[in-house]
Formats: sequence, structure tokens, C-alpha cells
Amino acid sequence: ITRMLFQWDWLCLGVLIMSSVAAEIEDKETPEADVEVEDFDKQSQEADVDRDKSSLQVVYETPKPTGEVYFTETFDGGLVGWVLSKTKKEDTDDNISKYDGRWEVEELKENRMSGDRGLVLKSVAKHHAISAMLTKAFIFNDKPLIVQYEVNFQEGIDCGGAYIKLLSSSDGLDLEHFFDKTPYTIMFGPDKCGEDYKLHFIFRHKNPKTGEYDEKHAKRPDVDLKKFYSDKKTHLYTLVLKPDDTFEMLIDQSVVGKGSLLEDMVPPVNPPKEIEDPSDKKPDDWDERPKIPDPNAVKPDDWDEDEPSKIEDSDAVKPEGWLDDEPQYVPDPNAKKPKDWDEEMDGEWEAPQIPNPKCETAPGCGLWVRPMKNNPKYKGKWKAPMIENPNYQGIWSPRKIPNPDYFEDPHPFKMTTISAIGLELWSMTSNIYFDNFIVCSEKEVADRWAADGWGLKKLVASANEPGMFSQLVTAAEDHPWLWVLYILTLALPVALGVLFCWPAKKTDEDYDLKKPDRPKAVTKGELKQEIDELEEYEMELEEEKENEDTAENERREMEETKRELVNDTEKMGREASPSEDEGEGGEYIYHEEENEVADGSQEESYKSDKSGSEDEMKEADERPGSAEGPLKSVRKR
Repeated sequence: ITRMLFQWDWLCLGVLIMSSVAAEIEDKETPEADVEVEDFDKQSQEADVDRDKSSLQVVYETPKPTGEVYFTETFDGGLVGWVLSKTKKEDTDDNISKYDGRWEVEELKENRMSGDRGLVLKSVAKHHAISAMLTKAFIFNDKPLIVQYEVNFQEGIDCGGAYIKLLSSSDGLDLEHFFDKTPYTIMFGPDKCGEDYKLHFIFRHKNPKTGEYDEKHAKRPDVDLKKFYSDKKTHLYTLVLKPDDTFEMLIDQSVVGKGSLLEDMVPPVNPPKEIEDPSDKKPDDWDERPKIPDPNAVKPDDWDEDEPSKIEDSDAVKPEGWLDDEPQYVPDPNAKKPKDWDEEMDGEWEAPQIPNPKCETAPGCGLWVRPMKNNPKYKGKWKAPMIENPNYQGIWSPRKIPNPDYFEDPHPFKMTTISAIGLELWSMTSNIYFDNFIVCSEKEVADRWAADGWGLKKLVASANEPGMFSQLVTAAEDHPWLWVLYILTLALPVALGVLFCWPAKKTDEDYDLKKPDRPKAVTKGELKQEIDELEEYEMELEEEKENEDTAENERREMEETKRELVNDTEKMGREASPSEDEGEGGEYIYHEEENEVADGSQEESYKSDKSGSEDEMKEADERPGSAEGPLKSVRKR
């Protein structure tokens, strides 16, 4: 039963581990954030029923906005309305300063849909700049701002960005001269270099006092963004700015970051009311020491600062077999001087040193030196103990004065009007795919736009996903510790099958249970005494015959008991050797289960036994009532 319970425990453990692996794979498919997903339209829901259909069976139609929008672009009709920059980047070498990176409009490399095209960055290690005017300018007033677009790093990303800029409205805005210093109001989107994965949200805030603009950066999301850059899938990036001065950043319609424009931007929108006085200086007699050495302390007389911290261990003994005359390293006998060795240029050639092979089997080689040990007399340099500083004044800090540059902007949402959208990027990876831009104010409009574009891409990608094995391998590449779970998951069923099906070896306990009980030890003297008592009892029965029937029955029982004792005696004789029969009556003999009659050879061997016990049995044979044949044969033996 214990073994069965143990095997069932292993079975349960295997089920739990397999469940954890399945949960891990499901978690890889779900972003680590609070999910706020809107329902797709009926077309996406109906298409989602049959996920096994090929992407060629999905009917794609160019998305169309369902409400008021400020800008939309699907690139299905080409680059109509987009302007390539013809300027140069300042403060850069001339050979890379031009915005000559190439753009193309083409379909996705994987999971493509017929008729669906996007804008693709094609060049590596070049500056790219392209922009377009909004259908109508967005004025930050009482409506939210929603910016949404799709990105696919088709070849992954080493170093580069895929963010967009919402350009500030101005009379001098020229899209052909769009470059890195063109004024923008908002910058939003993914960026990555090395192992630094970012999702930018930056807005330029105008100082109401000076009129200058400062960049305000949103705090980094707490979500791991790595998979959005490496899975080669199309992802949806959304920024929502609300008139109540709050914001949300979403990836694939899941919130990955949110906060307040007043409290969660770096540096803060509003400066502090007070600042440290730059003209204030710390007094010369300001004491910042919380503790000081005790001036009244005196070094003890027995404090010896000259004692070393380590001394030789006088009790150490050189190990037996130490090779004093053997060096630890010897020249390599197999080394040969290179053919191109020039002694005039390189000097005299010497073979490289290798560990002395004789030292491998010895406790050591070379000059033996006693090991060092801690000096019990060492105390180090004496220092006075520390006491509280009676003159401690605390950590000095400059006094506060009113901030001359202080201002309060209660509604930073009211940013500079935007009138254009642009991509100004540098990348070390090509084939970055952009698609389905939209700028609007209604969440329902943006969600419907996403359903008609990104929703279908997601559906096609899911239908064309590799099998479970490939997904497990991909997950293990990101988390190598999953290989341990995989091995355990595969090994446990085999181990459990062996435990359940393989015949178990018999243990010592099993053999002990099957062993017969050990026979009880009986002596020859006890057997003889019992026979004598039975004979006396028989004689008493014959003398006291009052009821013949009763006496006859008791005699039969007595005869039966005597026969059993005779059989025991015969077995005793067969077991015991002549030397054993000659011993005292206290020698131990064990009963056997067999009840066989001794053959002639055995009887002859017993007759040759002339021990004192035989004479006693002959005397007992002459007693009255001993005429029975079986009893006489026993006594004769």
C-alpha cells in the first residue's frame, strides 16, 4: 500500500509540472499588464471561429474610419500625400548626414494578406525622414487625443526606433526640410538599442514665463517589452491623452503604462516653489560629525601595535613525501622551437613551462615553507572609541528661497497644436513595417479601425502559427530554465510507467513473512520425563478403573500422545550425530515438520550408539505397562 501511495504521489507531481508548462506557454501569449481589450467587429469575430484557415482565405478590405478623424493612412494606395525629407542632419559627418534612407510600400514578408500593404524602412545605417500633413490640425481643448499605428520588426531589431512625431503647427513648417530638430509636440513609439527596450512618450512643454520648450518624459513601463521586438509579429501601439491631464500607453490594446501629466513625467511639468539659495555657503565652524573619538581615552599599556596579524604556524609539519629538490614547473619536453623563430630578433628560444608531472602524486614540490596562521596577540593600531559629538549640528544644507522661475501650469494637456505626422529614424536593421496610422478623439473609432486592420493580421498570424513543439522551443529560448521542466515532463511518464508495470523485487520483509515459525527448543531430559509421567498416569488409570468406558477413552488419548512423543524422539535421533547423542540430557534438539520413518541404514547407525541414554531407555522398557511395540522401539534406540 505504501508503494502504491508513493507512485500516486509521483503521478500527481507529473500532472502538476505539465500543467505549469502549459500555463507558462499561455502566459507568453498574454502581455504582463492589465488588459483592457475592446471587442472586435462582427467580421473579426466570425473569422476568429475558424483559426485553421490559411491567410489566403481571409478577405481583406482597406479599413475605413467610422467617425471623426484627424488623420488616417493605410498605404494600400501608395505614398500619396507623404513627403520625403531632402535636408541634412546637423552636427553629423557629411557621409551620413543626408536623409537618404529608402522607403518602400509593400506587403508583409510573413502572414500577408492580399491587398494589404504598409510602409517599410529598407536601408541600414542611414537616416530616414518622411512626413505627411494631417487632414485637419488637432487643437488640445476638450477632446482626447488618440494616436494609433502598427509596427512589425520583420527581422528583429538590433539598434533603432519605430516611433512617430506629431509635428507642431507653425507657419514655417516645411516637410521637405523635416529633420531631427523640427519642432514637435509629441513623440511616441518603440525604441531599442542593445538590451534597452523602451516605449517612448515625450511631449514638449512650453514654459509660460520664458516661452521655451522642455521635453517631459513619461516614466518607463513596468512591463517586459522584449517580446514585442523579437517575435516578428505585427503589434498595435496606442497613446491616449485625456483632457483631465492623464495618459495611457497601450500595446495590442493592453495598457502597459499610465499616469498623470502633472505627477508622472520627468522632469516634472511644474518647477518647485522654493529652491536652494545658490549664494548660501556652509560656515567654517559647522560640525557635521555625529560621533567623534573620545578625547579622554588612553591606549592600554599592554597594547602592542607592532604585533603582526599573521605568524608562522610552529606546529605545522612538512608532509611526508614532499619533494624539496623538484621544481613546480619544468620545460615542456615535447615543445619544439618554431621554424620562423629568429634568435636575433626574438632572443634565445626557451621551451614553455608545464607543471612538473612528479608533483602530481606528491603532496608538494620545491622549498617547503611553514603556513601562516592568525596571530592571537595581534590587536592592530589602537584607536580611541567613538562617542556622541556634543557639538553636532546636523547635515548642513543651503537655505531655501522662492524660486524665481516658478510657475504653475494646472493643465499641461493643453499642448501646442499639431498639424503633421512624421517618421525621423536611424536604424541598424531594415524592413521595419508601419501601417494603419490614425489620429482621432473617440476610442470606439480607434478600436474599429484596429479591428479592420490589426485584428485581421493577428487572426492570420494565429492561424499560421507553428505547432506546439515549435512554441515550446521558442519559449525555452527566452527562458532556458524551461528545458528542465520539459525534461521532467518527458521523463516522469516513463518513470511512472516503470514503477507501475515493472515487477518489484522481493524485499527481506517479504521473505521474513513467508518464513515458518522457529521450532521450540526441547531437551532429551524433558522428553524422557514426559514419557515417565505418562506411564505413571497410565498405571494410575489402570488401578482406578471405575468406569471402563471413560478409562478406555483416556487410555486411547494417552496412547496417541505417547505416539507423538515417540515420533519426536525418532526425529531427534535422526537429527543428532553420535557425538551429540552422547552429550548430557540438557542438549537442545529442534522438531522438524517431516514425519518419515527412518530406513534400515539409519537404524543400524542408531543401534551402534552405546550411550548412557540407551541404558536408561532399556530400564524403562522393563517397567509394567510398557509392552507396546512402538514404545519399546523408542526405548531400544
